[in-house]
Amino acid sequence: MLRWTAGRLGRVMAARASVAFSTSGARMASHGHDVAEMADLSLPMYVDRTDTPLPDKPFKDVLTAAEEGLRQKEKGPWGQLSKEEKLVLYRMKFCQTYAEMRQPSAEWKTVMGGIFFFLGFTGLVVWWQSVYVYPERPRTFDEEWQAKQMKRMLDMRMNPIEGLSAQWDYEKGQWK
Repeated sequence: MLRWTAGRLGRVMAARASVAFSTSGARMASHGHDVAEMADLSLPMYVDRTDTPLPDKPFKDVLTAAEEGLRQKEKGPWGQLSKEEKLVLYRMKFCQTYAEMRQPSAEWKTVMGGIFFFLGFTGLVVWWQSVYVYPERPRTFDEEWQAKQMKRMLDMRMNPIEGLSAQWDYEKGQWK
């Protein structure tokens, strides 16, 4: 086992710390922006989902003066609101309608394209390996070799009771 002396271990750790500090400092200075803030997931969030019809908070948190006036008008009778005002009120609460959420996307085309791309690439790798990497087939796989091997086994009468020779008729020269 290697034994680390306290001085040697201290030098190694100090060198690692100085390298990490210098690279992170250079990285932060080169980009000229701050680190992104973390999202607080304990606060209510807005999410459009078909299985959750009412999100935790409305889509728009900050309202303009016109939207705030419409919010006050909403508290009155809804018969006085026009169709456009009702749509604006709906869009303040929700980003998408159910029809918009359930509309099919063309993402399946991208997925299938990726699958076919990787299948084609894999086929090219297998072909390349069969041509340039793998050795030639042994001669024992040839049909001529196997026929000679079968004849030799029959001539030697291998497994004469229950095996291969038991299935061969030596008088007629054919399989039983």
